[in-house]
This record gives sequence, structure tokens and C-alpha cells, in this order.
Amino acid sequence: MKKFTKISAMTLAATAAMGSAAYAGNLAEPVVEEPVYAPAPAPVAVSDDWTGFYTGLQLGYADVDGPGVLDGDNGTYGFHAGYDYDFGDYVIGGEVDYDKTDVDLNGGAANVDSVARLKLKGGYDLGNTLIYATAGAARADTSVGDETGPFAGVGATYKITDSYTVGAELLHHKFDDLGGVAGADADATTFTVRGSLRF
Repeated sequence: MKKFTKISAMTLAATAAMGSAAYAGNLAEPVVEEPVYAPAPAPVAVSDDWTGFYTGLQLGYADVDGPGVLDGDNGTYGFHAGYDYDFGDYVIGGEVDYDKTDVDLNGGAANVDSVARLKLKGGYDLGNTLIYATAGAARADTSVGDETGPFAGVGATYKITDSYTVGAELLHHKFDDLGGVAGADADATTFTVRGSLRF
């Protein structure tokens, strides 16, 4: 009986010790692992250097004010290609562009079919944005004959990536003696939005 009591007492003591240790372990502060976050993707770096060739497409609108009642307007579409050189703060360049259109003057008495331009550009480098003035010579193809005249305007281009830009341009043209007719002068204003690939 004493032996049984001694064994029982030892068993009770061991069980109590184990229970205390387990209970004490349950009172310990739980270990909370910090969440692991994937690093945010690095932003795509866009160069602020505008030097290089570019080419692209454009969509726009032309409003022609001809002699007398020879007025009209319509949409335009075309392409452009050019080269810019960045001097740091300032950018100069040259460009050729072509717009196809179908502007009826006075309900079809005359028609403007297209305008081609040879441009010089000078602008200010604002990093990813280029603002510029442009001027040059434009040749209008009309149903009463072709005519070459000056134009001038302003534009802006924004770099989405190093290879792709979007922009807009507003130009005013002046054509004298359309079709060789003295006094048959016409003014034309065009507005285009442009998308370009740069190389």
C-alpha cells in the first residue's frame, strides 16, 4: 500500500509539473510573423532626351476660308516623319507631313483634296513634354489647281515611353491666287492629334 501510494504520489507530481509547464507555455505571448510583401514594380524610366527620328499618324480637322463664298471644312488624316535634336533646354527639328482630306468649297464649286508640308520646329524641353512653334511651306492640292503657301503654328508632344509619344498641333495656312486666279486667296486652319514612334 505504501509502495502504491508512493508511485501514485510520484505520478501525480509528474503530471502536475507537466500540466504547469504546458499551462505556462500557453500564457506566453504568441509569435506573430511579419507579413512579407512583394516589392512594388519600379516605374518605367522615360528619357528626357528628344534627339532622334520619329514617324507616325495623325487625325484632325481642316477649316478653309476661300474667296467669296468658297468656304468649307472636313476631317483630315495623314502621316508625318521627322528628326529632333535636343540641345538641353531647347529642341530644334524638321518634319514632313501629309494630310488627306475632302473639303468642298461652296458645295463643290472647288475642292481641297490634300495638304503636304515641309516644317521647321523649335521648342522647349520640359522633360517628358515638348512644346514648340513650327513654320514652313505647305502645298495644297485643289480641284482648281495646286498652290504653295506659308504656314505657322504651335504644338505639344508628350512621351508615354521612350518609343511612343502623343501630341497635338494647330496650324494656320495662307494660299494666294488659287488656280492662278489673281485675288483667289484662301486661309486654312488645321488641328490634328498625333501618335508617333521614336527611334
